Amino acid sequence: MCLRFSLSMGKLVPRDLLTHAKGPMPLRKACGRAILWGEQRREDVGMEGFIRGLPKAELHVHIEGTLEPEMMFDLARRNNVPLRFGSVEEIRAAYEFSDLQSFLDIYYEGARVLHAEQDFFDLTFAYLQRAAGDGVRRAEIFFDPQTHTGRGIPIETVITGINRALEAGRAEFGISSGLIMCFLRHLSAESAHETLEMALPFRPLLLAVGLDSSEVGNPPEKFDAVFGWARREGLLVVAHAGEEGPPDYVWKALDVLHARRVDHGVRAEEDPDLLFRLAEERIPLTMCPLSNVKLRVFPSLAEHNLKRLLKQGLVVTINSDDPAYFGGYVGDNYVAASEALGLTRGELIVLAKNSFEAAFLRVEERRAFLAELDRYVEASG
Repeated sequence: MCLRFSLSMGKLVPRDLLTHAKGPMPLRKACGRAILWGEQRREDVGMEGFIRGLPKAELHVHIEGTLEPEMMFDLARRNNVPLRFGSVEEIRAAYEFSDLQSFLDIYYEGARVLHAEQDFFDLTFAYLQRAAGDGVRRAEIFFDPQTHTGRGIPIETVITGINRALEAGRAEFGISSGLIMCFLRHLSAESAHETLEMALPFRPLLLAVGLDSSEVGNPPEKFDAVFGWARREGLLVVAHAGEEGPPDYVWKALDVLHARRVDHGVRAEEDPDLLFRLAEERIPLTMCPLSNVKLRVFPSLAEHNLKRLLKQGLVVTINSDDPAYFGGYVGDNYVAASEALGLTRGELIVLAKNSFEAAFLRVEERRAFLAELDRYVEASG
């Protein structure tokens, strides 16, 4: 093969990217001819190469959770923020978690280095560079404004910085994107109301609202009113549920908040009626395998229920959650799940198709991405 590649963020990515003016499909040059980004030649580098090149959507990634230790140090120096860690190695050594809360403690500490619009741009653009190398064609990205406004950072700074990077990512990598504003469920419903009010001037830049942070003891119905307000403003709804919380939290996310997707949802398996509903109504689950192992939701990846639920007809997707903390971006999650669960090539293709089915896309965009996926599969042999 005579493809032209450059090394970016530790990944080989195409050097010659040309963005299609109307559609979501960028082009690259190979041997002097323009081909679709989703195409690859049959002599590719094996299953891992197939997985990483597989066109896919990522629907469950927290932008603050993509803050790599090296960037944390750079931003701390830029913004004169003291860190209790003396080196990158010390930070990585601290990434051993016993549960969700132990992770959240260090997650919020790391976010303190984000101050200026450029910080949020740099963070988001670095994620998009990595995502491009993993075949991500659509990214629907979570952000937690309360993590920043509670420190005195204006919400305008946060949203504008992230949105500039999303626009740059579309131009440079051809990644279609959407921004999902999450409410922190360990904070009050009143705080969520205040956050939505602050965000409404930027409504055109927001795709949806979500619910994240400490699940246990913070049921979805706590936020019924603010989600109702968000729906009336035309925002779509997703919610974390059934990660550490019980299946009842998934029911409430669907029936009280009117969530269109369930983030995580692994404990839905404990309720056969809930599983039937999720399958019957094609309600997607945005699963994050490496995260679930890192936070002790499952003892090992081989024991994860992703494949079981996929075989039962649920719209399961693979995502990275907080990849800087959990040891892998979306491509790493696909590869690790494939190896640990024995996912077949056909199952991997279904997972990629599910990601586009679950994405909040216009009909014509979805068709274009699925057609790109079909071309990639056909070209891969």
